[in-house]
Amino acid sequence: MIEILAETVVNINGSIQGALGCFAAALGVAYVGAKAVEAVGRNPGASGKVMTLAILGMALAEAVAFYALFLGK
Repeated sequence: MIEILAETVVNINGSIQGALGCFAAALGVAYVGAKAVEAVGRNPGASGKVMTLAILGMALAEAVAFYALFLGK
């Protein structure tokens, strides 16, 4: 009985880790997107550079979600 309970706790911890990692990645992507929109609003001529850097920043933020999902047990 104790072994089953311990295994369940480990599985729940992995699920919580994955959920928090995905939540953090979503916050990161939202923050990068908001700042990109703000930057283009201030300087519309730099929208190409801002878009490139925003996409790169969002990809790096999404990497956190993949790490959390793959490393969570």
